[in-house]
Amino acid sequence: MKQLRKWSRILHRDIGFFFVGASIIYGVSGIAINHLKDWNPNYIVTVKKDRTTENFADKTNIKEKIIRLLDIFDTADEYKSHNYIENGKILRIYLNGRSSVTVNTETGEVTAEFVKKRPLFYEVNYLHYNPGRWWTWFSDIFAGALILLSLTSIFMVRGRKGAWGRGGIYIALGIIIPVLFLIFS
Repeated sequence: MKQLRKWSRILHRDIGFFFVGASIIYGVSGIAINHLKDWNPNYIVTVKKDRTTENFADKTNIKEKIIRLLDIFDTADEYKSHNYIENGKILRIYLNGRSSVTVNTETGEVTAEFVKKRPLFYEVNYLHYNPGRWWTWFSDIFAGALILLSLTSIFMVRGRKGAWGRGGIYIALGIIIPVLFLIFS
């Protein structure tokens, strides 16, 4: 038992240090993803509204009209393409990235939606969604390491504070709470 405790401490320490970065990545991303109803963790979306007197129902010289309109938002250099929808009542202008400008050709109302990646959160969420085969392997190894960290922690402390004392109560609660959630949700 003494050897088991010794190797548990060694493995727990070294594996724990190795996976600090991955733990932070998955922790931050997990919190962000848990609150998708409250915010968009991947993108910052800014909406600006304006009005134009330009006649976008008339499609002649449309690209020049679009560039003039985009100059209002300092985005003329981001123009990609455009199309009309709803029988020409709506002009949708696509910009680089995920940004777009919508023009109601009848009322002149303009809605610009600018989308940019949210710093840090975009990257950690990208990793959380397993973007490729190599990251999947790393994630699987990390998941196995979490299991090993959990098991080694059981043998690190002995006595009243260990797995057969107060630690055992925490282990039981850590199992009971998710099971109760599954039962009552």
